[in-house]
Amino acid sequence: MLLAVRKLIFALFVLVAAPAFAQVETQGYFNNNLPIQQAIPQNPSPSFEFPVYPVMFPNVRFWEKVYGTYTENQGVLHDKNDLDRIYRVINLLPKDTLGAGKINEKLVEMAQFRCQAILKKFAAGGIPQTSDEIQIYALFKQKNPAVFLAAVDNMRVQTGLKSRFRDGVIRSGAYLPAIRRILRMNNLPLELAYLPHVESSFNPVARSKAGAVGLWQFTSYTGKEFMKINELVDERYDLYAASNAAALFLKENYRQLGSWPLALTAYNHGRGGMMRAKREWGGSYSLIFANHTGKNFGFASRNFYSEFVAAFRVAQRIENDPTVIRERPLISASVQLKDYASAPELCQYFGVSEEEFRRLNPALLKPVLEGKKYIPRDVVIHLPATHFIRERIRAMPASLLYNNQLPDILPPKPQLRRIAARTRSVHTLRQKFKADRHLSKKKPVRSRKAKPVRKTTKRRR
Repeated sequence: MLLAVRKLIFALFVLVAAPAFAQVETQGYFNNNLPIQQAIPQNPSPSFEFPVYPVMFPNVRFWEKVYGTYTENQGVLHDKNDLDRIYRVINLLPKDTLGAGKINEKLVEMAQFRCQAILKKFAAGGIPQTSDEIQIYALFKQKNPAVFLAAVDNMRVQTGLKSRFRDGVIRSGAYLPAIRRILRMNNLPLELAYLPHVESSFNPVARSKAGAVGLWQFTSYTGKEFMKINELVDERYDLYAASNAAALFLKENYRQLGSWPLALTAYNHGRGGMMRAKREWGGSYSLIFANHTGKNFGFASRNFYSEFVAAFRVAQRIENDPTVIRERPLISASVQLKDYASAPELCQYFGVSEEEFRRLNPALLKPVLEGKKYIPRDVVIHLPATHFIRERIRAMPASLLYNNQLPDILPPKPQLRRIAARTRSVHTLRQKFKADRHLSKKKPVRSRKAKPVRKTTKRRR
């Protein structure tokens, strides 16, 4: 009887203590201040079409922290290959602080120099003594000198993006409905609508150092395959045209590569490069991720798919936060011009201000908006979706359209004016020189001497 009572007490103790014990174990497993809800669950992928392989778990965890934990005033010093190996989180000055750029650069250099010195000590056979040394030493599973020495030159700093990402989620409310509608029309997974979080943080006027612009960050070279890009119109800034171009581009990537991890990586790395990687590694994304070392397959390309999965997961959590109010969906009435049209005349006809027209039509460039050139034919313009505007579209007169584009009016170039002025001055000098030379060749005019006056004397008679 006593034995049975003891077993019953033990069972009750296990039932009560097990949840607390499990929580303590879970908290101890995740380091670097990573919240429990940001851990990779058993089924971490957005859907079965976007699998997350165990080899990329550390990378997804890292980018979730970049998007959801670390702020823009924190720099994460980490290993390029093992993203679970975070050496330091450096507190940086805000960018708008006077001299912040140089100061932050020095802070990063100092932190990197200190960590490299510790790694070199381990590579030389040193034993960890200080708390910093113990913390860095624990990051390595293999404790041999070669591993420590290789890590010295394998450091990288990533700035946190928490506020920027949150702002992107707020902005995405204006664009996601239209993007999802375009993806549906192309029979593509709706999860792809979250890709602009990685590309531009849903900033419609974002521009990269490589010249990629818009929500989907198309370069001019790639964008011209799907959109109008010239001196009058740049449809990379247009929500609908750019989203449709991205859908077509991703669809072709998937057709040729056969999986979404490869198709999304090709969005960053290029379709040709991923085709070569697929041939080399047999189409396995895990093998490509772990082993591929192509010429341009660097840190950004290797991590692009991990960033997409992390962005999807963090965005979903922020969207489910009731305190986050996203922008209202962008709704417009669109009309495709059958011929050329003047932007100022359209604004006057539809009763739309120039500012509103410019906001709804970011693809139209300065010469068109100022009326120096007509809007080209076949361009789709967007207007406020009001009953009045829709009625005006139906009754739009043919007199607003023109058969030909306005001719170019080229002002004289400053260089040509300088040449003309220089020519005039040279011509003047030449004329003056000729005049002086002509005068010098003339024979001198001899002055005639006055005849001497004879003195006459009167004769005396």
